[in-house]
Amino acid sequence: MKLKGKKVLVTGACGFIGSHLVERLMREGCDVKAFVFYNSFNSWGWLDTFDKAKLRGIEVFCGDVRDPNGVKQAVKGTDAVFHLAALIGIPFSYHSPDSYVDTNIKGTLNILQAARASGASRVVITSTSEVYGTARYVPIDEAHPLQGQSPYSATKIAADKIAESFHLSFGLPVIIARPFNTYGPRQSARAVIPTVISQALSGEKQIKLGSTFPTRDLNYVEDVCDGFVELAKCDGAVGKAANICSGREITIGDLADSIMALTRRKKISKEGARVRPKKSEVERLLGDNTLITSLTGWKPRHTLEEGLAETVKWFGKKGNIARYKCGIYNI
Repeated sequence: MKLKGKKVLVTGACGFIGSHLVERLMREGCDVKAFVFYNSFNSWGWLDTFDKAKLRGIEVFCGDVRDPNGVKQAVKGTDAVFHLAALIGIPFSYHSPDSYVDTNIKGTLNILQAARASGASRVVITSTSEVYGTARYVPIDEAHPLQGQSPYSATKIAADKIAESFHLSFGLPVIIARPFNTYGPRQSARAVIPTVISQALSGEKQIKLGSTFPTRDLNYVEDVCDGFVELAKCDGAVGKAANICSGREITIGDLADSIMALTRRKKISKEGARVRPKKSEVERLLGDNTLITSLTGWKPRHTLEEGLAETVKWFGKKGNIARYKCGIYNI
């Protein structure tokens, strides 16, 4: 499927990956509709940081993916849907699982129903490497068993399976994009990299972390957005789930040390509140990107070192660090 000139909807467009994907699709030549979460502040999230010329090229739709009527209106007339809207914080899912069911499962169902009714040519559903749980073997390919080690990951597994069922039952042209840990400019402080960088650059005396032994497969946001676009264009990816990953792992401790070197900070301390329950902690994530590479030719363009340098640089720009509540544990 060619995306150039097509009308595309991005849900979660106000968020970290979503805002970058909006920019990527605009460069692809798409007519972009950005679905943002309705709120009383009329905030469009990270889209508010775009310059006016860029914003004029985007149709902004304010709504809630939990509302089937609004979703149906948003999807109508679009050729492709990129569904990124979700609740993603793992600690928050421990005490508010109902909201994750409503947003991640019902929200995805609403998107699928609307896309089926409108006859969309492509529906890209955003999954997560968390659906795999702790690696039973590495590298993790798409055949790896799924395990819900947190309410968050359980709802994402359910969303993936509902999407799969709409393809098998109704022929809906669904693709499940499964990015491993994504990082870069604009990421929420709920994630480890912005947590460390924001604390370091704000002058906190000690950098507070949870467990430092787990490993993660980290991917720069621009590379992840390239993966979304390439999968959407690939007819051979329809009906499949595909990892978007680097094939490289690093411990959280070594990652923190790398960021400390870039920010010229030294002291790291462990804070118990940031440690996940033992059986919920995903201890190892290392992905296999053979499928996406064979289907599309996609490969990451940024090394971890390059991506971290770009991310630290963004956080260091005037005004960016002020957007973060660095002195608290963000869940």
